Amino acid sequence: MSDSVFGPRIIQNLLDTDFYKITMMQAVLHNYPNAEVEWEFRCRNGENLAPYLAEIRYQVEQLADVSVTHDQLAYLEKIPFIKPDFIRFLSLFRFNLRYVQVGLDDAGQLAIRVRGPWLHVILYEIPLLAIISEVRNRYRYREVVIEQVRERLYQNLDWLKAAASADELAGFQLADFGTRRRFSYRVQDEVVHILKRDFPGRFVGTSNVHLAREYQLKPIGTMAHEWFMAHQQLGPRLVDSQAAALECWVREYRGLLGIALTDCITMDAFLGDFDLYFAKLFDGLRHD
Repeated sequence: MSDSVFGPRIIQNLLDTDFYKITMMQAVLHNYPNAEVEWEFRCRNGENLAPYLAEIRYQVEQLADVSVTHDQLAYLEKIPFIKPDFIRFLSLFRFNLRYVQVGLDDAGQLAIRVRGPWLHVILYEIPLLAIISEVRNRYRYREVVIEQVRERLYQNLDWLKAAASADELAGFQLADFGTRRRFSYRVQDEVVHILKRDFPGRFVGTSNVHLAREYQLKPIGTMAHEWFMAHQQLGPRLVDSQAAALECWVREYRGLLGIALTDCITMDAFLGDFDLYFAKLFDGLRHD
């Protein structure tokens, strides 16, 4: 099928993803290259996405043609903690469609299941979610145009400037983490562009690696819940899994990327593991 049947290809390049997928992928390469994982997509609000199945499947199939370019690899090489062997691996990486199944479950709801080597399926998550979101929005909000997005964003920026003092704005830092739930790629691109140029506080960067590269912004991200969830099955006792995940991260990045995620099990459980040893090894915490 061609782009005339469905919309244009949504995921255009490998770096159109969140930065923490890249950082976790490197850690997986070095520590768990043979680990097998499985995950599935579930729509939290129960919305019926079955009418969009054909285009979602088509867009997922297009991922097989996505690869990283020499210019993108050169960009990643400049990041101090991205290692040469990972760059070489990424240069060979392709989305393998045999690891993903897209269809309907017994209840007639959209069902997507990914199963395979963690190293080879870790990059599927963000593109799949971005595809589902954009395809769904193409059908539900056909009348929305980029000018409306721009107008609404500037309304919010004007409200912020009116509501906050100059001192408050000077200390107000904002980052974009919108890739997985974006209205569309074009909308996220426009929002990041405007925020870099006109945000009245400090726009400190974006989790989207491609957009960070395009707009000379800092790519932001360290680890996701996925890192801790996988460690619950990677060998240590469940009670030791968070400490094992934190320890492995420290060994991989040696003091860099030092923001730990707090709440995969519970905050109390995390604080029970995050003792003085880890407090001295990490720079800070992120609560989601």
